[in-house]
Amino acid sequence: MISEQDYAAIKKREADEAATIIEEIRRSTSPHERYRDQWPVIDLRDMIEQCAVRYADRTAFYVKDAYDAPYRGITYRQMKRDVDALGTALAAQGLKRVAVIGENCYQWAISYLSVVCGGGVVVPLDKELNAGELKQLMVASEAECVLFTKKYKGIFTGIMAEGGTKLRKLIDLTGDAPPFGVSLLADCIKEGEELLAAGNRDYLDARILRDEMCALIFTSGTTGVAKGVMLSHGNLAAGIVIPPTVISIVKEDIFFSVLPIHHCYECTCGFLIPLYRGAAIAYCEGLKYIVKNLAEARPTVLLAVPLILESLYKKIWQNVRAGGKEKLLRRVIKLNAVTKKIGINLAPIFFKQILSLFGGRMKLIICGGAAIDPAVLQGLRDFGICALQGYGLTECAPICALNPDTAIKNDSAGYLPTGLDAKIADPDPETGIGEICAKGPHIMLGYYNDEAATKEALADGWFRTGDLGYIDADRYVYITGRKKNVIITKNGKNVYPEELEYYLGRIDAVAECMVWGMESEQSGETLIVAGIKPDEDVLRAELGEDYTDEQVEKLLWSKLDPINAELALFKRIRRIVVRKRAFEMTTGKKIKRFVEGNKGE
Repeated sequence: MISEQDYAAIKKREADEAATIIEEIRRSTSPHERYRDQWPVIDLRDMIEQCAVRYADRTAFYVKDAYDAPYRGITYRQMKRDVDALGTALAAQGLKRVAVIGENCYQWAISYLSVVCGGGVVVPLDKELNAGELKQLMVASEAECVLFTKKYKGIFTGIMAEGGTKLRKLIDLTGDAPPFGVSLLADCIKEGEELLAAGNRDYLDARILRDEMCALIFTSGTTGVAKGVMLSHGNLAAGIVIPPTVISIVKEDIFFSVLPIHHCYECTCGFLIPLYRGAAIAYCEGLKYIVKNLAEARPTVLLAVPLILESLYKKIWQNVRAGGKEKLLRRVIKLNAVTKKIGINLAPIFFKQILSLFGGRMKLIICGGAAIDPAVLQGLRDFGICALQGYGLTECAPICALNPDTAIKNDSAGYLPTGLDAKIADPDPETGIGEICAKGPHIMLGYYNDEAATKEALADGWFRTGDLGYIDADRYVYITGRKKNVIITKNGKNVYPEELEYYLGRIDAVAECMVWGMESEQSGETLIVAGIKPDEDVLRAELGEDYTDEQVEKLLWSKLDPINAELALFKRIRRIVVRKRAFEMTTGKKIKRFVEGNKGE
């Protein structure tokens, strides 16, 4: 048990650590780190307490009470009250290891904050997992309580009834008529308010240590093997404070939350960072409501993955071509590029219809999760929206690098701002390509109950990302592929499937693709194979309604041949597999490379 004197000394040291990060930012001479009004964050409770004072009556969340209802605002002051009340109710029952699952919503957000701000450990669960997988994670995480949106009520009442876990409390976040054994969030908040009014300060005075685990996040890798990533308050504080030095996030911003919030990318960058900066968060009601909700919330910032942006960008140009206005639009884009140099931006006038798809006020789109076609980023900027990409992993809380909004390199995964370091391990003498290793206050504590994997990943104090790439002289990171995905040909050449998938993804007739290597039965050589799920709209436009499989394959080869002609012989795609079914993907919308069903029809 830590004495009061020792605990005070620890908090003083932690405050000094937090202040040091801010001092390093202030001292930086990088021209890319233009936004230096950060304030120190000791831990997440410290951040929420400061936010409640700094932004008390500003709107923190925009929520809907029903599908046909308008967005209504919830202030930072109210958020803090709800967090303290729910946290007090959880603390009164001794609940410290708490899972949360469900659709993106305010209730999910305050559940997360209530746990971490009381010295507990939150376990965000993937809402796409089945009952068996969720039970495995409940066992692995040792969670005692789970808060869920109502569609998961049956799953968790079943898991609790089966036994075999430490689960002893179920809380329905969005329901209104709980069955026996399930509590309602509203009742828990009310219970906490009553305890606070009676003078209970167990939660408010709970001890929080910056270097202890506060979040246990299970990754959903393309291999299907989940690891429990342990993140501390210090890890998350660094991930919150450092990235906004290179992008402008202001109190007037509204973030549009559409990516799954249990992923560290959305949770840190689309939830915690907006709160730190005093911005607001508007929750999307679901993928089919994106356009409707964008028009209603009129947000200014969007976090996206390549699948969303690339498909949206393709659709924009398909509609333009269908209307016979492609040449006109390209002329206007060139004209605007010229007028912007003299301070005249014509985008709000000429691209008003396109910008309206994003709500009409979108200023910034950040793409992460995987590499995106640089032409898409440039194209969106041509329309008047600052689009850039970042690079991160859950183990890095999650940002490793981020393109500055004033110095974007479209083909780079991001710039390394002050506080986030990286190096290339064992670089190739000719190309400089090697494994990207990261270091800094954002790097995880390790993998839960997996000492061997932790030692392997954190060798020599550097986190081995498993990504291959290089870093240029300006501290920009470039990714060429995943170490485990490299195809090594019979003659020892390395082929990066991600490179070939990038080229394929630029073909308008390709909706999804995956590249792999296989040994030829005739020659024994390594053949490069591409599985392709065609874009049916493009097929109908080019081949008519009654196209055949043979026509589809011929069309794809006609578009692939010019790409092959530009590639080295050992990289050329020799065989294609045309798919009618979508690839099996992770919940992060990445194709699972090592699932055999993804290598055939």
